[in-house]
Amino acid sequence: MPLTILTDGDVRSLLHSLNREDILALQHNLAEALHDYSTGTQETSGCCSANQPQRISIPSGNGQTTLFMPARTGTTTGVKIVTLASGPAPKPSTASETSSVSSLTPSSPAPSVKPSVTSSQSTTPRGSLTVLDSAGIPLGFINAEELTAFRTALASTLIFSKRQRVHSITVFGAGKQAYWHIRLALILRGAEIHHINIINRSFTTTEPLMSEIYTSKDWTSLRNANDKLRFSVMSGEYRDYARLLKEHVRSADVIFMCTPATSPLFPAEHLTNSEGRKKGRYVSLIGSYKPHMIELHPDVLRQAVEPDHRHHHHKHAEKGGVVVVDSLEACLKEAGEVIQAGIGAEQLVEVGELVMVRKAAMKEIEMGGEGEEGLKRWLEGGNVIYKSVGLGIMDLCVGEGLVSLARDRGMGTTIDDF
Repeated sequence: MPLTILTDGDVRSLLHSLNREDILALQHNLAEALHDYSTGTQETSGCCSANQPQRISIPSGNGQTTLFMPARTGTTTGVKIVTLASGPAPKPSTASETSSVSSLTPSSPAPSVKPSVTSSQSTTPRGSLTVLDSAGIPLGFINAEELTAFRTALASTLIFSKRQRVHSITVFGAGKQAYWHIRLALILRGAEIHHINIINRSFTTTEPLMSEIYTSKDWTSLRNANDKLRFSVMSGEYRDYARLLKEHVRSADVIFMCTPATSPLFPAEHLTNSEGRKKGRYVSLIGSYKPHMIELHPDVLRQAVEPDHRHHHHKHAEKGGVVVVDSLEACLKEAGEVIQAGIGAEQLVEVGELVMVRKAAMKEIEMGGEGEEGLKRWLEGGNVIYKSVGLGIMDLCVGEGLVSLARDRGMGTTIDDF
């Protein structure tokens, strides 16, 4: 049986070769796996949650944590092993950073590139994914660094793909997670996106991302997706930072939060007061993964799950009364936003229960809701918060797909008789 080995460079090259149809096929397979994870049983589905062991976390004395994430699909078994290093503490912005804001168009010159922070200072997960077939025969051995960011963005854009309006996107962070959220958003809905506002703690650490977007051939068609597309970059102690932060949050149709933050990235009032609630938004939280880590203020989540008595005097966007999560069990244990907001299991719903709208609508009717129309209206235009801490089944499902694509395209290294 052949074993396919994909280095980080192989994975990156393969992912950048994917077109919209490839992305949609991988996303469909992931949606099916997550649906089976949430709704299947051991008798009906290999992907069901009962077949997914909890991940094991081993902390070290140098601020690093190694995660062992076993998983099973209907056709494969595998394990991802990754080490996450705590990043450096944010430094106060210097005088040179006080004007770190710019607006860029596809015709703007790319910023100069400075060496990026690597290795011990990076919070990017590093490790590998091993994929075995149903008989336990190794199929693939994949570098997990790029894979982890890609599969997270692929899951995050499941609901994004259903949204009616995606004209304005605000992204917190400028690492690999932000990179793949931006790239997949443009691949899936590029013709509709007019503004992508990137907010990061340092303009310097944003330069590699922007240089890639503006100079790489891999981004040529995406940065020219439509003649209205504009990018802006903001960071640090810019003199109008508070005002612009509020503007970017309020104007956003979609907010991707991709940072390992330990405190809220903006005041809750930007979204919780009457002005902030007029517009429906999709907010995706994927950067924090421990109880003490948090990107979005708990008050925003608390408001999202409050009963809607519809007695307010202002027109507010519809809310679903729940927070969407990748795994109920994992998020109750690990998601800082969920834990600090005091949200219980009854106020959470797994994304796997929602991605198949017709099936999810039957459960919604049973709970006294409107059924398919109400569910679609909320997912497409209401206020939806998605929280993810990551699942091994995501890696395994996507990794299996990448091994198949790599073999079809002659990429990576294949050992014929492993």
